[in-house]
Amino acid sequence: MQTADYLKILKNDIHSAVFATIDENGLPDARVIDIMLVDSDSLYFITAKGKKFYKQLTEQKFAAISGMTGGDHSLDKKAISIRGKIRNIGITKLEEVFTENPYMNEIYPNIESRNALEVFQMYDGQGEYFDLSVKPIYRDTFYLGGNHDIHTGAHGFYVTADCNQCGKCFSECPQSCINVIDEKFSINQAHCLHCGRCYEICPKNAIMKRG
Repeated sequence: MQTADYLKILKNDIHSAVFATIDENGLPDARVIDIMLVDSDSLYFITAKGKKFYKQLTEQKFAAISGMTGGDHSLDKKAISIRGKIRNIGITKLEEVFTENPYMNEIYPNIESRNALEVFQMYDGQGEYFDLSVKPIYRDTFYLGGNHDIHTGAHGFYVTADCNQCGKCFSECPQSCINVIDEKFSINQAHCLHCGRCYEICPKNAIMKRG
């Protein structure tokens, strides 16, 4: 799937996601915000000018987002997390927000009340997608913006040339995502949980962190 597909899942299937910023004391500050609009590689949300969240976004110009579909026992559990740059686009797209999200008309029923709102866009960043409804789990990295050089890079673990093929990582991986081809061990990144178990137990310290 492409970035646009993951953003559509975030808007349509998750919709209400946790947004994290930093407060005035340098501590994490989180709240649930609705994803109002998405396009091919950015997302849009709104907040009121009088809120602390508005001030933090305006000053920091950065946020982290996490959301998940389904409840504890859902068979369709997908999660998306994104860290990226934020910009204020004012009332641009505000009318589109209310058109595409009609429930907002009950919260802000008239033009006067909507004067308190402005639209923010996350336009550049890096995200991760998890499909926990399949076994082994599936994960993918995607980007907002297109310039991958400015993003945080790869995460997880990889097997180095110091590996002596003892097989301990293979036997203890919870997702069975250690591949063995021609006696060479590697990690299938699409199914890796990044739990670090292979990194911890390797007797040759042949598994390293990526990035």
